[in-house]
Amino acid sequence: MVEVHLRAVRVDLGSSTPVVLLEETEGARRSLPIFVGGPEATAIAFALQGVEPPRPMSHDLMREIVETLGAKVVRVLVTELRDGTFFAELHLRAGERDVVVSCRPSDAIALAARTHSPLYVADDLMETEGLVIEPDDDDVAVEGNPDELVGEFREFLDRIRPEDFTS
Repeated sequence: MVEVHLRAVRVDLGSSTPVVLLEETEGARRSLPIFVGGPEATAIAFALQGVEPPRPMSHDLMREIVETLGAKVVRVLVTELRDGTFFAELHLRAGERDVVVSCRPSDAIALAARTHSPLYVADDLMETEGLVIEPDDDDVAVEGNPDELVGEFREFLDRIRPEDFTS
């Protein structure tokens, strides 16, 4: 496993799709780009900025459920890329019991950001898909003004249509 940190949340200019960059904490500093949905990108950015939405988001609910059950998110592991889709696992500890839950990387990253849990990428996945990406002005997107992030999210919600979620 390669330990990574959340480097940035960006928008791919070609597709206007949000992308999360997970960067190695040591070594060549490769990044793994993962395309995510708009709501998930916003949830991740909100968690990083400490923005409290007026109502809890799904990932806030997930954190509350885990904590209320006396469990802890031990780590998040992005495991593989299959047919263009990334897969991840939540590694939880509930008392003496270890539990692994398969999930989307975007949900796992959003939960890890809320619980301050470590992030990892499988060695072979980072080897085949990791890229060295030079710093960019867009990297500060997750460090922006919380009021601006909330405004951008509201604009996104105003523009989104049900057809945007169909294949």
